[in-house]
Amino acid sequence: MKRCGLLGERLGHSYSPAIHAMLGDYEYRLYECPRDKLGDFLKARDFDGLNVTIPYKKAVLPYCAELSPMAAAIGSVNTLLRRPDGSLYGDNTDAFGFESLLRHAGLGPAGRKCLVLGSGGASATVQAVLRQLGAGSVTVISRGGEDNYGNLSRHRDAELLVNTTPVGMYPGNGLAAVDLTAFPNCRGVVDLIYNPARTALLLQAERLGIPCAGGLWMLAAQAKRASELFTGSAIPDDIIPCITAALRRETENVILIGMPGSGKTTVAMALAEKLRRPVLDSDAAVEETAGIPIPAIFEREGEAGFRRRETAALAELGKRGGIILATGGGSVTRPENYDLLHQNGTILWLRRDIAKLPTDGRPISQSRDLSELLRERTPAYTRFADHIIDNNGTVEETLCRILEVLP
Repeated sequence: MKRCGLLGERLGHSYSPAIHAMLGDYEYRLYECPRDKLGDFLKARDFDGLNVTIPYKKAVLPYCAELSPMAAAIGSVNTLLRRPDGSLYGDNTDAFGFESLLRHAGLGPAGRKCLVLGSGGASATVQAVLRQLGAGSVTVISRGGEDNYGNLSRHRDAELLVNTTPVGMYPGNGLAAVDLTAFPNCRGVVDLIYNPARTALLLQAERLGIPCAGGLWMLAAQAKRASELFTGSAIPDDIIPCITAALRRETENVILIGMPGSGKTTVAMALAEKLRRPVLDSDAAVEETAGIPIPAIFEREGEAGFRRRETAALAELGKRGGIILATGGGSVTRPENYDLLHQNGTILWLRRDIAKLPTDGRPISQSRDLSELLRERTPAYTRFADHIIDNNGTVEETLCRILEVLP
């Protein structure tokens, strides 16, 4: 069996093994390699094929006996093949992946002023593809170049932005390299990051109504091309959406919101058993960090203190992937919580008739008229929810409704 894998400095976030398990019959391992050991690793040639990621896409060039025309033109390698004579051949399948992503997202660069954030190996690939597809102009924004983050105002007319930096990538969720309001002519945003599924940059694009796309499709597409190189066999392009959908199902969180007592915990437990996923509860996380029950938090710190603790808990829980998360009934009262939940999740509003809502142990429910509370929160529930799920019947009926809408 061929020995393949992914070479990088830190690879804890990688989806590549799962992708290649869907593509071919070969071993696929993660090779974490310190920078000072890269030469020794490559000279040992203890592999048949490798994908290469941050920060080695340019660093592997001197070790290649030959480059593909694309890799040579770009000056960046993301796929290595060990040939029968032991020498290394370098190729670049990111170019195929990025072009596939642009076409799938309908974000063609032809005639547009394009801004590329970052100047590393991924940037070189993006620049080459944009020019090949007829971009009106391509400008690279780096920290110290002529065009940098300090003089972005000269590029207010940019129409397509592509982020190739790791800014906003897990575990640094919530950060963005630029503020999109600085680009009033922007008509498309691409972020090559795929974890989280929606970076802060993409979440802002959504709020502004700008078409946008993350890097998951590109990851699947470049892997398809790399697998063809590893095995020497062609793979139909229609496997790309299949892989992307499978990864979304595996990694995207299911977030349950709704009024106190609407059944979020019960449904979360049943759904977790059905999908074989871990289930977490934001109220439980708040209690764990505070060291006291929620009613005691309300008594000591008031609702404002509890909400601050809740947002801190959601910031950590929202970074996770592949979980079922039951949230507190008032989690929607802070607008900033939306991004924390939506970055990796599908948000479901469990709606139950007021007459069926219990109030025991729920400070807000006991102190407020439930009808008034529901009227107050309904706009926020509606704004947060990707889908509204009726939860007035049995748990089994609710699960069926949820499974119908999940990716």
